[in-house]
Amino acid sequence: MSPDRGETAVLPQTAQMTAKDEIAHLDRAGLAGLWQEWHAAPPPRSISQPLLRRILGFDGQLRAAGGWPAGMEARLARAGAGGGRPPAAVPAPGGRLLRAWNGTTHVVEITDGGYLWQGRTWRSLSAIAREITGAHWSGPRFFGLAGTRGSQRHAAPASGDARP
Repeated sequence: MSPDRGETAVLPQTAQMTAKDEIAHLDRAGLAGLWQEWHAAPPPRSISQPLLRRILGFDGQLRAAGGWPAGMEARLARAGAGGGRPPAAVPAPGGRLLRAWNGTTHVVEITDGGYLWQGRTWRSLSAIAREITGAHWSGPRFFGLAGTRGSQRHAAPASGDARP
C-alpha cells in the first residue's frame, strides 16, 4: 500500500525491504528514502523510477546474500580505473590456428594483413568463425584465444611439422 502522491512515504525497516515485492510497491518518495538509507546519499535526480527499483532490488539481494563476493570490489575498482578485462590475445603472424568443427578441421594461417583461410584473406577471426558455423561467434573465443595473454602459446608454428 503506497501513499497517494504528495504524501510522505513511511519507510519500512531495512530488514523488511529486501523482498522484491515490497520494493515494487513503493512510490518515488519511498524509493528515494530507501536509497538514502542504504547509500547515505540521495539518488541521482534524473534516475527513473523503474531503474531505482531495479537497483534497490539488486541492493536488497546483495544485502541478503551478505555482500559482494570476495574480491569483487577490487575488480570493480580496477575496472573503474581502466584496468578491467585483459585485452584479447593477438596471434602472431606466421602462426596457425586449428579448430575442429562438425568433423572438419579448419586451419587458419595468421598473416601480417589478417588471416588466410580457404585461400582467402580475412580481416577478422570472427568472420571466419561465422563462415564456419553459420552463427555469430567471437573469433578469438572460437579459436581458443579469448582470455589468454600472449598468442604464442596457442598458435602452432607455420613451418616445420604440421600437426593435426
